[in-house]
Amino acid sequence: MPFYSYVLRSLKNGVLYNGSTQDMERRLITHNKGLVTYSTKTTPWEMVLFEQFETRAEAIQRENGIKLAQEETGLNNTLNQRINALSVY
Repeated sequence: MPFYSYVLRSLKNGVLYNGSTQDMERRLITHNKGLVTYSTKTTPWEMVLFEQFETRAEAIQRENGIKLAQEETGLNNTLNQRINALSVY
């Protein structure tokens, strides 16, 4: 069964959240039901990006790489700009 690294965007305030999981549908539901501590106050969420990997280790490595890029380069702003541009069409 594949593993995934994903990025969610809060429809409430545009904040991005990234993580990894083996069940994308279930994970999005848990975020939107407020069952994930970090994302409880900023529901609802939408899936804006995901990547598939063969192993959990690869998915977590990508998740950590995205988090590091967010901290170092302001990736949140770049992703939000690209997502907004795609949403126009």
